[in-house]
Amino acid sequence: MPIPKLITIAVLAMGGEGGGVLSDWIVDLAEHSGYYAQTTSVPGVAQRTGATIYYIEIFPEGKSPILALMPVPGEVDVVIASELMEAGRAIQRGLVTPDRTTLIASTHRVYSMTERIAMADGRSDSGTFLDAAATSAKLFVSANYAKIAEQAGTVISAALFGALAGTEVLPFSRSQFEDAVRRGGIGVDASLKAFAASYDKSRTREPEPAPPEPTVELKVGPRLQELAARVLSTFPPESHPILFPAIQRLAEYQDVPYAAEYLDKLEPILVLDGKFGDGSYRLLREVGRYLALWSSYEDAIRVADLKTRSARFQRVVRDTRVGTSQLIEINEFLSPQPQEVADLLPVGLGRWLLRSNPAKALITRISGNGKVVKTTSLHGFILLYSLARLRPFRRRSLRFHVEHERAAHWLNVISSLAPEDYALAMEVAECAQLIKGYADTHALGTRNFTAILDGLPKIRRNPRANEAAAEEIKKLRLAALADDTGSALAQLLEVK
Repeated sequence: MPIPKLITIAVLAMGGEGGGVLSDWIVDLAEHSGYYAQTTSVPGVAQRTGATIYYIEIFPEGKSPILALMPVPGEVDVVIASELMEAGRAIQRGLVTPDRTTLIASTHRVYSMTERIAMADGRSDSGTFLDAAATSAKLFVSANYAKIAEQAGTVISAALFGALAGTEVLPFSRSQFEDAVRRGGIGVDASLKAFAASYDKSRTREPEPAPPEPTVELKVGPRLQELAARVLSTFPPESHPILFPAIQRLAEYQDVPYAAEYLDKLEPILVLDGKFGDGSYRLLREVGRYLALWSSYEDAIRVADLKTRSARFQRVVRDTRVGTSQLIEINEFLSPQPQEVADLLPVGLGRWLLRSNPAKALITRISGNGKVVKTTSLHGFILLYSLARLRPFRRRSLRFHVEHERAAHWLNVISSLAPEDYALAMEVAECAQLIKGYADTHALGTRNFTAILDGLPKIRRNPRANEAAAEEIKKLRLAALADDTGSALAQLLEVK
């Protein structure tokens, strides 16, 4: 007598993606089709270091089965991953096998904490995950199901349910799947729309088209027409995709004259690149990129401005899918430290505050373990809105003075190096990527940047340096980017 076939399904989904709803739909589908079904879940940990694993077992009715609580490597028929890295985790855990498993995965990415906090670009290569999925699974079905769900106005669980139906690996018809969604009773129309789109896509099994190359719109508003004309007439076309977004960013960050000053600083680099470069204007493009980012550093004024924009409130409402009869509250968790307060003050007063232990202690005592500001309340909104209105005073602040003094030194070093060693000037330009983030991350990046520039004269004096100086600076930069403590860079500098 043949043993009835047990069907095992593992769903890996993050919070808010409807993994529980998806597993409930599958259980409801099975039970209404005359099967035993059970679902269990093991929650992942916070901060996007792991998804919740929902495990479902489906068994034909007959003798009451003993159902398991966890997926067993090598014994899973279907794995559904709500995001590409979760598909990779499932493969790593042995849940996906080439002789048995159908793997359904969304191709979009939600970056993990390790990817986000990396000093350099810590993003994992999506192609690696896709290749591993194609070779590890018996059947691999993929698409950007998050985009499909967004277009339908629902969450990804509905799109994944449609993809599951389209694979036909379960012994149920499309109408039975759709009936399970209807019995859920919530957001039925939007869920069925996403279901249908994913069902059709999984049936055709067409590969995802390659995303188009990003393009930069070389258009600006009325305020920046004069600067745009200056960019077009003065700077080479190779630099336009960087300079156009840069002047828009800086005008929005501070004002139009600020964007004009940015172009003033780039004109000497343009001349040097034209004389000593290879015609690609690599130096101009990299200096333009990093100078724009550097000149729009994030201070409390900038943060308050971004948090009180109407577009931000609209995005939160859209992302949380708040109904018209519902209220939403937004709590901002702020922890102003003495350095951040000093950065906003005029240069002299800010430096005094940093020298004064009683003043620093008072600020620390007031801020305590942080403050919660509710931007959806009148008081909280006015507080942050008022802080954002301090933008005209930014030019007098300590942080503005320090950042622009440091950037001016960087530009001077590049300008002095370009006529003698263009490659070395390029590497010094790339060192600006070390200065990023805020708080401890920004402080460490700044220390690393300063240490490399301070060590540059010694590296150039080394008789063995000659053409290797650029490689030495690159080695130091990569060491700083690969280590979030600064110790690797310090050890290399000691050897020099």
